[in-house]
Amino acid sequence: MNYSEDELLPISALADIVFCERRAALHRLEEIWQESVSTIEGHLLHDKVHTGEGESRGEVRIARGLRLRSLRLGLSGVADVFEFHRLEEGMEGIVLPGVSGRWIPFPVEYKRGVVRHEESFECQLCAQALCLEEMLNCHIPAGALFYGLSRRRKDILLTNELRHVTEEAAVRLHQVVNAGVTPPAHYEKKCKKCSLLAQCMPQLAGKHDSVRDYLGRTLKSLIREEYATSSRPNAVTCR
Repeated sequence: MNYSEDELLPISALADIVFCERRAALHRLEEIWQESVSTIEGHLLHDKVHTGEGESRGEVRIARGLRLRSLRLGLSGVADVFEFHRLEEGMEGIVLPGVSGRWIPFPVEYKRGVVRHEESFECQLCAQALCLEEMLNCHIPAGALFYGLSRRRKDILLTNELRHVTEEAAVRLHQVVNAGVTPPAHYEKKCKKCSLLAQCMPQLAGKHDSVRDYLGRTLKSLIREEYATSSRPNAVTCR
């Protein structure tokens, strides 16, 4: 089964669905976005990369802002960087227009922050490779994540396991969007670093208390706060 052009969803949304299905729904269904210092710095980093020109570095050709699409996965987007590495003579690879030899693509996704393991980022990178594989009828064995704060990059092998997780994430993304229902919240440690924490309210929205329980809990909290305030001794200066 292939998707139509109108059904394509952003490759970047895969990072959301892998990180948190509710976050993906808040973005895609409810159109809730909340900028933070981290997200703004991330946007600036991507903009800087996308607007750069292509270049050659020895046996490597660099393309920026490459447009991608996969009708099989139902995804489209723009890659930060695709490096094309020249292969040794006799090895199979793709042909670049106006350039001799055979080449192998190598995607590089830019992220703010420091080097770390983040499955959602790896799936986003893998999806970019899967898109270009479909477009060029080739195989891409690896890519890399570049982290802006540490100025280092982490090589990622595009294993069969990662490809499977990425393909499943694409299916789930379409299921969530087509269902049109935002999944319930489940508070986890990772929620603390989400830019939508205040809008999602996982510690509250994830509870299944009745309205009466919620109001009672809130009232008790207010009473305790009022009592604590009134019981403090007044600061009076004696002369």
